[in-house]
Amino acid sequence: MALEIKVPTVGESITEVTLVKWLKNEGEWADRDEIIAELESEKATFEINAEQAGIIKQVAKEGDTLAIGDAVGSIDTDASKPAATEDPAAVASEVAPDPVSKKDPAPAAEQNHEVGNNGKPDTKAAEVKATPVAAAIIADKKVDSQQIVPSGSNGKIIKQDVLAALNNPGRHPEKPLFSREDRPEKMSNLRKTISRRLVEAKNSTAMLTTFNEVDMGPIMEIRKKFKDKFKEQHGVNLGFMSFFTKACCYALQDFPAVNAYLDGENIIYHDYCDVSIAVSAPKGLVVPVIRNAESLSMAGIEAAVVELATKAKNNKLTIEEMTGGTFTITNGGIFGSMMSTPIINIPQSAILGMHNIVERPMAVNGQVVIRPIMYVALSYDHRVIDGRESVGFLVRVKQLLENPALLLFGKDPLNALLEVSL
Repeated sequence: MALEIKVPTVGESITEVTLVKWLKNEGEWADRDEIIAELESEKATFEINAEQAGIIKQVAKEGDTLAIGDAVGSIDTDASKPAATEDPAAVASEVAPDPVSKKDPAPAAEQNHEVGNNGKPDTKAAEVKATPVAAAIIADKKVDSQQIVPSGSNGKIIKQDVLAALNNPGRHPEKPLFSREDRPEKMSNLRKTISRRLVEAKNSTAMLTTFNEVDMGPIMEIRKKFKDKFKEQHGVNLGFMSFFTKACCYALQDFPAVNAYLDGENIIYHDYCDVSIAVSAPKGLVVPVIRNAESLSMAGIEAAVVELATKAKNNKLTIEEMTGGTFTITNGGIFGSMMSTPIINIPQSAILGMHNIVERPMAVNGQVVIRPIMYVALSYDHRVIDGRESVGFLVRVKQLLENPALLLFGKDPLNALLEVSL
């Protein structure tokens, strides 16, 4: 009996998906509940499992666009499971002799590889084949051997190859000089969605951006002092994201309009902070959500960031994990960005952009001192958020980050003790 494999319903607004990859080949056996293919919608990548055990027959091809309910393939449930075959690698390991001769007790790594300064085998150096003159030039000029196109016999690098690499710095070794080839590539559903949403955000919101700068010295000192103990006790690294998320949660509760969005003629305010974290995934930018971030500890936030970022890089995020955020944080600083104007993640009304930390001269108490400074940017929808609220929000975030003790109560401990406000 042939059991048809159909595209399942993955969301109310999703009408089509793309077949990204077959994980089971044509005619291959699949056990029940085994993953057989990966599909990509406009929001996430998900998997199809075999409903019954049997032989796979493919109908759709990788890259095909399919509507919900379309047939991806089928499973022949009447077929018999093929006899298990021996693992060739295991057989080879049983037959192959010991690579280290009894007469020569030196480890195989020392026989086959050059050893680097750290005492570990330098496999990169062992793979490079070059004439003595070419090797001398490579060492003297510190040329990356991986950027050299070998033209000698048996793939050996000769003198002319090294000189050609030096005369054409930055050229990819596999591409000819003055190449003018074009390479069309079909947009993925995720990239299409990103494009549509970014244009919609620019065209449908009254977007403005306000800027400020943050002295990151106090946070960097805390991280330096407590990072080892934090990792030991909580099992996650102490990063900047937890400080920024915690600061934003306090500021969002002080300025609720920044945590709201427009719904027709109503403004929907939230008494919770579902913070979206922009993550660069292999197929594009995704924004998974940390639910109730205001209720999480620093370790809880860091653990959530690690979990969501790992899922994003492995294309394992679900639609539920990427919807429903009330505010977004994006960190372009990890790529070296000094300043940017991030685009709002609609229907949200604001997004905070973090940037690179650079040592800059600052005036402190009448003296010029060097401080680690980060520029921060808040893009916001002026229809919902007024200038006073946007600037006040960013100033509040700055105050909390430059005085990390405020993150404990959301206000100065002495002010809390004396029950006064400034």
